[in-house]
Amino acid sequence: MNKERRKTLEDIIERLEGILSEIEDLQSEEQDAFDNLPEGIQNSERGETIQENADSIQEAYDNLDGDVISTLREVLEK
Repeated sequence: MNKERRKTLEDIIERLEGILSEIEDLQSEEQDAFDNLPEGIQNSERGETIQENADSIQEAYDNLDGDVISTLREVLEK
């Protein structure tokens, strides 16, 4: 990989890491919203939806960090 493409890839990784941080913040807020609900509401359809959202956001975070960003970092190491 030439220097220009390497720099472009580094910039992309940096932007993705910023997005990753935003996703992490959002997941934390959604989990906190669930955790702060009374137990009766946590067990309701509304509570279950909030928990499912938090879990889905976590999954997206894990996929972006574990698959996409890690793979791009590996390319830079070659």
